[in-house]
Amino acid sequence: MAKETMLSYLDTQLNKKLSEYDIAIDWDTKNHTIEVMFRLFAENKTQLSLDDAQGVTSEEEVIEFEDGIIFYDQTKSKLDAEDFLATIAFEGKKGVSKATIHALVRYLPEILTTGQDDLMDFLISEEIEVFELSFDQEIFDRYVDEESEQAKSTFLPYPSY
Repeated sequence: MAKETMLSYLDTQLNKKLSEYDIAIDWDTKNHTIEVMFRLFAENKTQLSLDDAQGVTSEEEVIEFEDGIIFYDQTKSKLDAEDFLATIAFEGKKGVSKATIHALVRYLPEILTTGQDDLMDFLISEEIEVFELSFDQEIFDRYVDEESEQAKSTFLPYPSY
């Protein structure tokens, strides 16, 4: 049996606990990153003209919003934190603790549910000018702290390729 890695464990946990969401994992071996990407969809009934983060205007009937949380090697990865909802550092080959993955899997449904509601409000309200998801580092850290000592001390290694 293959050794469990942070990638395989994250994939298993996301599939087990968040299967109702549109979530994908992208492993960039060259940059030593693992990104959890997620999409929200909403009907744009009024054909509201919207500009995305890149300045592209759309009047599509269904709005698709995509964002991501990235795990990165704090010594090897190169990234712009502004491109992600959140960044989570890991310690090279040592990887990340189970507690960190458990906390993310626990917190992500809250982010996506609130985000879906906020996206719907954005589409029907003339007063809301910007839509974006929110990641509260304090909540995430609290969820990590609430994990068992065993989960905090059990590290899942970064996968070999």
